[in-house]
Amino acid sequence: MLFNSLEYLLFLPVAFAMYWSLSDKYKVQNVLLLALSYFFYSCWDWRFLSLIIISSFTDYYVGQWIHRSENKTSRKRFLYISLLVNLGLLGIFKYYNFFATEFNDLLGFFGLETSMTTLNVILPVGISFYTFQTLSYTIDIYRGKLKPTDKMIDFFAYVAFFPQLVAGPIERAKDLLPQFHVARKFDYAKGIDGFRQILWGFFKKVVIADNCALLVDQIFANHADYGGGVLILGVILFALQLYADFSGYSDIAIGTARLFGFNLTQNFSTPYFAVSTTTLWRRWHITLSTWANEYIFLPVSSSLKKLKRRAILLALVITFTLIGLWHGANWTFVCFGLWHGLVVTFEYITQKQRRQLTKKTGQSFIRFSGWLATILVWLIGCIFFRSATISDAFIYFKNIFASSGKKIYEVLDAVNLNSPQLYIIIFSILFLFIVEWINRRQLHGLGHVPSNIVLRYGIYIMLCVLIFEYFHGQKSFVYFQF
Repeated sequence: MLFNSLEYLLFLPVAFAMYWSLSDKYKVQNVLLLALSYFFYSCWDWRFLSLIIISSFTDYYVGQWIHRSENKTSRKRFLYISLLVNLGLLGIFKYYNFFATEFNDLLGFFGLETSMTTLNVILPVGISFYTFQTLSYTIDIYRGKLKPTDKMIDFFAYVAFFPQLVAGPIERAKDLLPQFHVARKFDYAKGIDGFRQILWGFFKKVVIADNCALLVDQIFANHADYGGGVLILGVILFALQLYADFSGYSDIAIGTARLFGFNLTQNFSTPYFAVSTTTLWRRWHITLSTWANEYIFLPVSSSLKKLKRRAILLALVITFTLIGLWHGANWTFVCFGLWHGLVVTFEYITQKQRRQLTKKTGQSFIRFSGWLATILVWLIGCIFFRSATISDAFIYFKNIFASSGKKIYEVLDAVNLNSPQLYIIIFSILFLFIVEWINRRQLHGLGHVPSNIVLRYGIYIMLCVLIFEYFHGQKSFVYFQF
């Protein structure tokens, strides 16, 4: 079930009414939330619900076994069970075909034959998100940072919580699970803020992301036919699409959770205003970045501490490469992660020199230069991210410097986008960034609204009109494929 579907618009108010009719019985609310979450996921494909249940059963009991074990060897063995089950399922459904194909190609390159077959499976929606969520639970128990819960329903509801089940935020158990253990009362102010965040998320997804996608799909599918100007516009539009699509999903998820009395972690914090790639990643997909820092970067850098400073550099590259691979089983995603890992490593190495340069040239100039360089680095990464193959990415790079090719008006004609529609999209993009700059210290774009009632409701009405006017039917979110 997609957020931007008629089914969800019917599901949400029914779920909301049923849930708050049980406001004095939070344990029953948890049972209802679990049932609603399983129904929500089953609307996509009920068969893959079994994978969520397997992960939930495994980590619920493994967490208890780890906590009860006084022997470190036993604790480690139980942790390995969790790693084997969760990463095993993720590996089979998401990465097996990729590595099997690459292995066959490698042996074929050396003239050797292999019969390693691929599997005819589809990628279960959200598996990368809930796998990381359940893994953090058992790892934190193993590290002694968290005590396991003995409330099975609460834990299962935490794993399958429908607002963030299929595309995050990736919630740590220490933050979200305790919220299932206590009674929840409807808070009017929190509910209104949740509705505002949902509205802002729909605006970003429907008006900006989906309309940018019309042009992006056309340009990337025919990148060999277009000249440099069109290709540059294509990657800029994709960067806008990617941000509006994914942050829009996060806004809808977080806002929906607030309607049910839950607080989810902020997942985006104006990343395109960052003045370094390091800062951008602290503001982009925040829950993935913090997860990778806690469970990949710190353990890797600690295990390589004999290398001293080089341990941090190597750990950065490894972490970002794995973040890239997390996005998908394709070399383009590996290059996306590796590219950012190398840039962040460079920024780490040159910290001292950049501070000295700031003193000499002035902070404003350095900040603007840093922002410009950050956006350029991100756009280069976006070409890898969006391209189907490495070969396509390099052709795209090469053609950016070509002067010949089809012009932008031919792209607009191909997607039936007229001038008034284009102007509205441009206005919406500018409005998005102006509002988010004004509210950059808020938790979302509409975190603070004008006190003037006419202006406030004028903004609400304008957003609703744009959403209904530019709704092109339910379109999947970009991060559903991850």
